[in-house]
Amino acid sequence: MKEQSERLKIIPLGGLEQVGLNITAFEYGDTIVVVDCGMAFPEDVMLGVDLVIPDVSYLKENRDKVKGFVITHGHEDHIGGLSYVIPELNVPIYATKLTMGIIENKFEEKGLIKETKRHIVKFGQNVNFGDIKVEFIKTNHSIQDAAALAIHTPAGIVVHTGDFKVDYTPVHGDQINLQRFAALGKKGVLALLSDSTNAERRGFTMSERTVGATIDQLFQEHSSSRIIVATFASNVDRVQQIMDSAKKFGRKVMLEGRSMCNIIGTAIELGYIDVPLDTIIEIDQLKNYPPEKVVIISTGSQGESMAALSRMAQGIHKKISIMPTDTIILSSNPIPGNEKAVNKIINDLYAKGAEVIFQDVHVSGHACEEELKLIYSLLNPKYAVPIHGELRHRRANANIAMSLGIPKENIFILKSGDVLEMNGTGAEVTDRVQTDMVLVDGLGVGDVGNAVLRDRQHLGEAGIFIIAMTVDREFGQILAGPEIESKGFVYVKESEELLDEARQIAYEAALKCLNKNYDIPHFRNVVKDSVNNYIWRKTKRRPVILPIIMEL
Repeated sequence: MKEQSERLKIIPLGGLEQVGLNITAFEYGDTIVVVDCGMAFPEDVMLGVDLVIPDVSYLKENRDKVKGFVITHGHEDHIGGLSYVIPELNVPIYATKLTMGIIENKFEEKGLIKETKRHIVKFGQNVNFGDIKVEFIKTNHSIQDAAALAIHTPAGIVVHTGDFKVDYTPVHGDQINLQRFAALGKKGVLALLSDSTNAERRGFTMSERTVGATIDQLFQEHSSSRIIVATFASNVDRVQQIMDSAKKFGRKVMLEGRSMCNIIGTAIELGYIDVPLDTIIEIDQLKNYPPEKVVIISTGSQGESMAALSRMAQGIHKKISIMPTDTIILSSNPIPGNEKAVNKIINDLYAKGAEVIFQDVHVSGHACEEELKLIYSLLNPKYAVPIHGELRHRRANANIAMSLGIPKENIFILKSGDVLEMNGTGAEVTDRVQTDMVLVDGLGVGDVGNAVLRDRQHLGEAGIFIIAMTVDREFGQILAGPEIESKGFVYVKESEELLDEARQIAYEAALKCLNKNYDIPHFRNVVKDSVNNYIWRKTKRRPVILPIIMEL
């Protein structure tokens, strides 16, 4: 065992500048344990990017120290990066039963099951990683089997809340284990890393069970409509309550969307959803039932372009068409940054004549101010490290910690990549490690960077101007062209004069290059600059100009 004077390093590798991409490394001596490995939605400027995963360069550089991933819960912003990172690190994964079931579902799709070690952990169980021991503690969230982690090290105990709220009447399972938090507080907690997502909100977060009464009321009020409910596939308790209402009002349930079918199928198989099998029907059976006897539970509550509800709203779903008699319920709040996409879906659904209900059919899975105060008071940590959220959320969390007597100098608002070292005698940020956002575009992982995004943005803003010609440099002749193709710049049929003049400019520039026997790269640049200057003078725009010089 190392001397207690050695410091614990806490290194967030993502999740501190946005909602999502959560991953934090805990390092003591020659042991690194990684908590979560999430993904994030791409920002508006990330054209063509499917998702964002964390940069694990530091972990790969220290792969001999990395002993495993411990996962707090099964949301994509905490597990979505695993299937991309595990092939590079291939260390064991530890998670609770439902969380592991969702992870395994994703791994099966990518053929990673056989080569990955996985361990299901029960609440109250400890997992030993040499100098670090991790204890799983029951919490409540908008997905079942969510855990907080007590990370026991020679430097002290650090508690990582994961995403959580205090729900005294959960739909399924037990309440948050506040007794264990209190016991850890009596023992002495070095630091608390706590969820900040709802830190700006006063009071307490409502119980998930309250949504069930609202759904019942909506089913009763819209008894003559087909009902489509869009929610997070991973909110198993929400889906349970929708199914309970469907059963109560004599409706069949159809699950739509790949993630909805996968996750709810896993939850049913593992016993986390109680539903008579004859309640669920397949999409091809919809025609066998009157619309008012059906409820469709769908993905797409965040406006994702290819999710089921989006395709219905756009009229491109192959088997489900929105009817004016439909009632659509959006049972979620937009994730920050998704507001425009959600509003577009709502407007598209209204345009098809449907009734859309998007207020008061959701409760958050994150702790508000009073719940955070409760956890701080029970644990009484020496240091506070707000996590999970944008800067304003974490600042609000820091203010809560200060209001409870934690000195300002003991509260750390970190950036991704900061190395926070601490023990019982002190804490400070001592270093930074490489962190970046790794972009996933189709099958490409990390091959799209800032330069490519700038080109895509430029193409999207100004279009492209392609100049093609064939030359014989030996005899100084232009054998073919220049031919010009324009996409996204001007409407060709109305700009023939501009294109003809640009073609002449390119021709003259090419002749000069041939006379001076320039090499091909220089040749391209001269033609490009000449045409670029001409277009700027005429249009005050700068499209992407791509000269293609073929040499015989």
